Amino acid sequence: MEQQHRDVIIIGGGLAGLSAAIYLGRSRRDTLLIHSDRSMAKWEDDVQNYLGFPDGISGDAILERGRRQVERFGVQIKEDEIRFVTKVDEIFHLRGKTQSYRALRLLVATGLTHLPPEIAGVRECLGLSLFFCKDCDAFRVQGKRIVILGHNNEAADYALAMLLFSASVVIATNDHTLTWDSDHGAWLEEYRIAIRRERIAEVEHADGHLRALTFGAGVRLEADAAFATRGDVTHTELLTGLGAELDSEGQVVVDACLRTTVPGLYAAGCVTPANCQMIIAAGQGATAAQSINRDLFDESLRRHALPCFGQVREGT
Repeated sequence: MEQQHRDVIIIGGGLAGLSAAIYLGRSRRDTLLIHSDRSMAKWEDDVQNYLGFPDGISGDAILERGRRQVERFGVQIKEDEIRFVTKVDEIFHLRGKTQSYRALRLLVATGLTHLPPEIAGVRECLGLSLFFCKDCDAFRVQGKRIVILGHNNEAADYALAMLLFSASVVIATNDHTLTWDSDHGAWLEEYRIAIRRERIAEVEHADGHLRALTFGAGVRLEADAAFATRGDVTHTELLTGLGAELDSEGQVVVDACLRTTVPGLYAAGCVTPANCQMIIAAGQGATAAQSINRDLFDESLRRHALPCFGQVREGT
């Protein structure tokens, strides 16, 4: 199996990984970005809150532009699925589906995956009329009939927050036991938020645009938009194998420079405790890249091995 050796390898091709690759490429670091083409940005049909796009832009378009920008600065992008990572003698060893890799520094930007409700019709509505983030998408559904899918404190918080955007907010628990605490229950009652506890049979939609929830016996609740609060899966498998510390939510513990508790290992984006926003992930990617570049520079000074111009990389 062919093996590549790099200054830096980035795992993850979302906003954090792409942003880091741009900064590292411009710093003349020999960098490889490996991705599995599963960025959550692909779920976003209309991103309205990313700086510089006043008319909105799709998540796919942001990723495509980002990849072009990364390649402009000489960073190689490779689609692969990294299955195993170890660290031996200060070098990170990565094994993918078809190739092995080595690097002095490793940045993990593998993000997370939102868990859609397991209800017929839901997946067709993702990013169009069914969302996961009120900070991202509440503005675009203001004045519409909104359903919150969930049964915990987060669902109650979402419902209460949506009252700033719409007078029509309903919680649908899909026959789950209510788990919100007494304070949240009292607030829901105070603000008269309706709760539908029946099992949801189907999400009715027209080309991904929500029309209604159908309950048992054909009972319908008309709606225009929904927010799901089922939870997330944070992709930390590779990090835990290296011994990186995780917090109580299963996210990677990092310092202000995005260093993990493992020397030479960095993390950025939604795999960390940061608010999971595209622009925040991009900012974290830039921060991590600058940390990596400065750490490599300091290390080269200590070794008295600072390269002359033209010896870091060729062809850029």
